[in-house]
Amino acid sequence: MAALGWLTPRRRSATARSVLAGEASAEAARKDVSEQEPPFPVHGDDRAAAFFDLDNTVMQGAALFHFGRGLYKRKFFETRDLVRFAWQQAWFRLAGVEDPEHMQEARDSALSIVQGHRVSELQSIGEEIYDEYMAERIWPGTRALAQAHLDAGQKVWLVTAAPVEIAQVIARRLGLTGALGTVAESVDGVYTGKLVGEPLHGPAKAEAVRALAAAEGLDLSRCAAYSDSHNDIPMLSLVGHPYAINPDSKLRRHARELDWRLRDYRTGRKAAKVGIPAAAGVGAVAGGTAAAIALHRRRR
Repeated sequence: MAALGWLTPRRRSATARSVLAGEASAEAARKDVSEQEPPFPVHGDDRAAAFFDLDNTVMQGAALFHFGRGLYKRKFFETRDLVRFAWQQAWFRLAGVEDPEHMQEARDSALSIVQGHRVSELQSIGEEIYDEYMAERIWPGTRALAQAHLDAGQKVWLVTAAPVEIAQVIARRLGLTGALGTVAESVDGVYTGKLVGEPLHGPAKAEAVRALAAAEGLDLSRCAAYSDSHNDIPMLSLVGHPYAINPDSKLRRHARELDWRLRDYRTGRKAAKVGIPAAAGVGAVAGGTAAAIALHRRRR
């Protein structure tokens, strides 16, 4: 039997250090289980929805500039202003955040160039521009988040300061529910060159989400919102599940203070801040400014 002694476990008294190690391991295991996030989004929760900002959240860069690039290609305005406004899109790409003055100039420009055009015409052109300049700039990571909500049976809305017609095109092409965007006034299907109210920016986004939630019978505490910009803190603060996506420095700091979830799909030191491949080059920067190019332009 002595030969079988190696099969018999030796009895050794536990030392204080081994007891401590065992207890710490057990506590870590329990803590890991207790701190695991519950499944999200919740499948079948019809009182929940998701709201996504567009610029630098769903898509690299500003939708309005990409749209303007397509309009420039279609000779909606002249070349002579191109260099003058190239720095606006360059600044946006380098900073990765919205400058209210730049965005206001771009909106004013867009309104001036669409005045007198039919809404249906811009919608049709928007479909073409999406394929030309926007489709390849959709962040795959954010697209996957939106798809997770759709797969859970929830509605997903874009919420953006971009014109609602552009936002609707993008939402439709991504298979989303719909879009909230800035509404340009039209009479008998023709743009007047004026806005209805103000641009859907900052607090206005929060009010739009609140109104839509009321109309749809949603419980905002069960909804999610996603944005890259500190300007959207009012919208993010409305919901029970706020996400900072590719956040600017102010939003990142705010999100960490409130323990909001963070996701960053940018790669590389410079590209992480810019939100675009560094190799995009000056030509792409200049071309992307086209929405602002029409500032002070008068149609011939």
